[in-house]
Amino acid sequence: MQKTLKQYDNVTSICKSLFEKKMHDYGSAWRILRLSSLTDQIFIKAQRIRGLQNNSVQKVDEGQADEFIGVINYSVMALIQIEKGVSEIPDLEGDECMELYDSMIDKTRELMMNKNHDYGEAWREMRVSSLTDLILQKLLRVKQIEDNQGNTLVSEGIDANYTDIINYAIFALIHLKI
Repeated sequence: MQKTLKQYDNVTSICKSLFEKKMHDYGSAWRILRLSSLTDQIFIKAQRIRGLQNNSVQKVDEGQADEFIGVINYSVMALIQIEKGVSEIPDLEGDECMELYDSMIDKTRELMMNKNHDYGEAWREMRVSSLTDLILQKLLRVKQIEDNQGNTLVSEGIDANYTDIINYAIFALIHLKI
């Protein structure tokens, strides 16, 4: 588990660094995005990853790792939106936003540790393509829940799906050795 925690923290550090740089460049303009818009953005990134995995020709100079980082950061944004609600204006300053980022990653890390305990790190035997498929499946679930205005009969909420998406993307990045 110590190896996993070190790898996990390395990946989240890379993601956070990029998020922080984009916050510097753009501020919190993303705060105006509705949850469905963030879901669609993550879906586009996951579809691109799947395309990269299936196609031998790549025409845009961003690989799977870049897209998985985007999946993680947009999913963190979605979790922040769930907690804070959508804003009509960019209303988060850098320090507050980074504290929220850390809080969401901490919750996701804790879930990963609990699941790794129960599942015995089964993800280490999975292919990156399978992790991509699971991310896409979770996104389709989120879209269905959103279309149902959040009403579910027996399913976990949207936030649980975003948390799983983050963990799957982190596992993929660990496999890709970023």
